[in-house]
Parts: sequence; structure tokens; C-alpha cells
Amino acid sequence: MIRFILKKIGYAFLILFSVASVVFWLFSFSFPNPEDILVTDRTDEATLNAIKAELKLDQPKGQQYLAFLNDLSVISLYKKEHAVESSHKVLFTTGVNQVVVKAPYLRRSFQTGQPTKSILADAFIGTLVLALAAMIFASIFGLIFGVLSSVKQGSWVDRSLLFVSTLGISVPSFFSAIIFSFLFGHLWGGWTGLNVVGSLYEIDPFNGKQLALQNLILPAFALGIRPLSIITQLTRNAMLDALSKDYIRTAIAKGLNRKQVYFKHALKSALNPVMTSVSGWFASLLAGAFFVEKIFNWKGIGSVTIHALETSDLPIIMGSIVFIAFIFVFINFVVDILYTVLDPRIRLSA
Repeated sequence: MIRFILKKIGYAFLILFSVASVVFWLFSFSFPNPEDILVTDRTDEATLNAIKAELKLDQPKGQQYLAFLNDLSVISLYKKEHAVESSHKVLFTTGVNQVVVKAPYLRRSFQTGQPTKSILADAFIGTLVLALAAMIFASIFGLIFGVLSSVKQGSWVDRSLLFVSTLGISVPSFFSAIIFSFLFGHLWGGWTGLNVVGSLYEIDPFNGKQLALQNLILPAFALGIRPLSIITQLTRNAMLDALSKDYIRTAIAKGLNRKQVYFKHALKSALNPVMTSVSGWFASLLAGAFFVEKIFNWKGIGSVTIHALETSDLPIIMGSIVFIAFIFVFINFVVDILYTVLDPRIRLSA
């Protein structure tokens, strides 16, 4: 087990290293002079040089790249004359350098001057809540519809669910968002009580910040339609495969309760591919809610990143890409571990 975990950690490190490298060099060529974003007509030479020094733009590209990786790394190398923050833990000192353990540093926003990590952490709460709500909705109804479709194979129920799920897979999330926003937020808004746009919290001039869960309904449904459709078809196919096994047929032939056979035995063995899909889709929803968040004006990673693209706020753009890559890697790592626990047939030494 330890060897398996270390192997997965090694793969995760290589993926994050590759993403960080691509991000740096891509934006280095896209924005060869990032200091131009920060300067104005009134910026003097001394201020310009200070900006370049702070962003390490006065160094060759290779050294800028190493500095970027050093900022992202948990174990970093700093010169002694640089002030070590209270959150840094010095491991040891070598000559003029100190090796410290720290949280990854994503630098500061060009527009607000706030730490990128704080901005993304604040926005991530909205994205996490939205993705969780969409995934719970998709998983519950996807499992129910998939089991129902497999049990009623060949009936009008099965054909109807297959048609609807195929349609759901074909419709992009942003299109569903537009339709849901128009129908249930605008056209029938007086009846549903739902808003066209809105975030997890709303600012009330008299009561301050108020939780607005009704704003979660439409974006969660719009975001959950595609995973719901895929989970429905995966569950159906996995259930049909499980129901064709000899031990299931034997259990039914012996007169065991059909509901117990379906849900305790068949569904349990059919959950592995569904769990893999759920984990992959959850990571995708965390990273792919950009357009849905924009349409519903939902405060999250997607809306923050799109705004950063509009304002050329490079630290936010680069930080969000690295952060999303980390979320993907972390969720896949956890699922791999859970997968080996739930399915003993998987050989960890493989």
C-alpha cells in the first residue's frame, strides 16, 4: 500500500510540475512585458524598476521560471537576507541560503494587490458548493434512473430514460444554463421564486450578508444535467452486466427478495465504474463551471478567472490554472485509494 501511495504521489508531482511549466512559458510569450499592465503614464523609472524587481522581471527567463517554481513548491530555497515569514519553517541553512517549508505562494493580484491564494480560496467556496450540489443531484437521480432503466429493460420507461439521458449528454452545460435561466428565472420567475442571477450570499443593506440558497438551484441543475445523464447510462449498463451474472440469477431463482438482490448485490458490484465517473465528473465540475458561473453571476473560481482574463490579471489566471490542476490530481488520488479499498481485486503492485 505504501509503495502504491508513493507511486501515485510521484505521478501527481509530475503532472503538477508539467502544468506549472506549461502555464509559465505560455504566459511568458503571451505577455512578454507583464509590468506594462501595472504601469501608467505617471509611473517613473524608479517605480518601474521596483515593479520589475518585485516580479523578478529584471532577471533572465530561465531564472524567472525557477523563481516561479520555487514560489509554488512546498519546500523552497531562499537567501538569508530575504525575510522569512512566520508561516515558514526553516529546515536547515546552507551557506547564504535557507531551505524552508511553506504553503505554495501564488503571488499577488495585479488589480487589487491581494494575495492570489486568498482570492481563489474565497471564490473556491462558491464553486465547491455549486459542484457538490450538482453532483449530489446527478448521483442520486442518476442511480435511481439507471437502476429503474435496467430493471425495466425494453419497456417504455427504459426507452424514455435512454432518450432523455442521450439528449442530456448532447446538451452543453452553458446551453442548459441559458435555457434554465430564461424559463425558470425570467419567464416563470414569478411562479418559481427563482432569480435569473445570484450568488451563494447576497448583501442586504439592513441585515448584511445573507445566505441565498435559492440562487443555487438553477446553476446546480444546469451543471448537473450532463453528469446525471452519463451516470444514468453507466448505472444501467453496469446493472445489466451484474444482473446477468450466475450468482444473481441463482439468488433470484431461489426466491430471494428482488429488491434486496437488486440493491444489495447487483448495485454493489455495479458501483465501481459509477464511482469512477462520479469522481471524474466532480473534478470536472469544480474546474468546468466557468460559463455556468458567468451566466448566473455566481461567485466562484470560474467567474473570478474570467474577470482576470478580461483585466489581464496574470497571477490570478496562472494561479487558478495551477489550483484547478491540483484539485484534479488530489481528487483522482483519493479516488484511486478508495477504489483499491472498495475493490479487493485491484492489485496494488500493478
